Amino acid sequence: MTLAPDPIATAATFVGMPAFPVAARAALADSQLRHNLEHATHTIRDKRNRVVAEVPDWEDLRTRGAALKDAALADLEQHLLTLEQRLTEAGATVHWARDAAEANAVVAQVAHRHGLDEVVKVKSMATAEIGLNEALAEEGIAAWETDLAELIVQLGDDLPSHILVPAIHRNRAEIRQIFLDKMASAGRPAPDDLSQQPAELAGAARLHLREKFLRAKMAVSGANFAVAETGTLVVVESEGNGRMCLTLPDVLVSVVGIEKVVPTFADLDVFLRLLPRSSTGERMNPYTSTWTGVTPGDGPQELHVVLLDNGRTRALADEVGRSALRCIRCSACLNNCPVYERTGGHAYGSVYPGPIGAILNPLMKGVGVDEQVDSLPYASSLCGACYEVCPVKIDIPSILVDLRSQVVDAHRGGRPSLEAVAMKGAAATFASSGRLRLAERFTGLGTTLARRLGLATAWSGARDLPTAPAESFRAWWKRTDGGRR
Repeated sequence: MTLAPDPIATAATFVGMPAFPVAARAALADSQLRHNLEHATHTIRDKRNRVVAEVPDWEDLRTRGAALKDAALADLEQHLLTLEQRLTEAGATVHWARDAAEANAVVAQVAHRHGLDEVVKVKSMATAEIGLNEALAEEGIAAWETDLAELIVQLGDDLPSHILVPAIHRNRAEIRQIFLDKMASAGRPAPDDLSQQPAELAGAARLHLREKFLRAKMAVSGANFAVAETGTLVVVESEGNGRMCLTLPDVLVSVVGIEKVVPTFADLDVFLRLLPRSSTGERMNPYTSTWTGVTPGDGPQELHVVLLDNGRTRALADEVGRSALRCIRCSACLNNCPVYERTGGHAYGSVYPGPIGAILNPLMKGVGVDEQVDSLPYASSLCGACYEVCPVKIDIPSILVDLRSQVVDAHRGGRPSLEAVAMKGAAATFASSGRLRLAERFTGLGTTLARRLGLATAWSGARDLPTAPAESFRAWWKRTDGGRR
């Protein structure tokens, strides 16, 4: 067996990321990052708007997509059992994974059983979520990303910052330098005369990956959808790298979130019309791969399917937040979010950034445990742009508001925050007309002292501290008899 290069030691990790306000402040200071993000998100957004406008029944499609996902989630247990039965009948081996550790262990065990020290990967949010690459590296197994953007992130010891375009924060010049500096250590080197033209960058990646495709004995994928009635897994992609992984290796392991199940093959019709227009701004997806079990002499001869929970049943139990599990990972909410456009994905501290990440992470991980997770529901202006473009009508703003209340409730009973103390004081003041009158008399003095002593820097750092009026509304009302004199 040809020895594979050593696994890339990825230094970057989302573990230990600071809370969103801290990370966002650092991102906002990076002018190049903001330029890259603005250019990329506007380009994708404009393409989406054009192709969506061509569909006269687009709103009906959104409603149908939401209803189909809700129906699947309402009877999720039965659909998953049907999926398991059909997959098994078709020759697949089904594994159930409660968390990341169990899912990673299954993939590693399959690789070890075949004596393999490398696998190729289809772009997969689920495997990024569970940290599969890092887990396999600890087992001495190199996991090679084959999606172009994921390859850029992996070679650059970087982190993904977008669901659809993980390297959206990089420009052509940066990508060229990454290829020149890092490709040789991971396999075939980039040409010495490589330019930053997109065609040449893609060509260098194609030659680099071809060696891995032809050598690989095992591949790992996710799935965009899993059809219960037929036991069919579906992957949609734009480059064809995924199809190489799904057809050439002898062994295939697919890690699939349990929320990806749809009851019937006919249900795919709606989602395969919603997804490409919402994600890449295309009328139809360039590569849609489906596979049902094992076919002798055709494609992988051993198929393992890992059905992953990892917090999804926790999210399902949330009556308000469970609709987040409708998500088909199109990333339209990211491309239309004014917060994401300025901070990028790294500030969210997760493989799920942007508005959908701001709700998925707290829903799956729980609130009141981690400061970084608790900060995410506040990473929004609540403008509603995310809901307007979501192809399955996830009401992200409403879920954000509900999660904010959950975060507050989770911290009740401990040492109150300064904000909580201020709110309690305000409530007590407004509850009594006498106290309110007294507060109005001293408002001017209080704001003047706060401004001079720097006591309101958290507020005045981004906005002006208003000057108190010389006369309160209540005083004016009394003096003028309700404005009549």
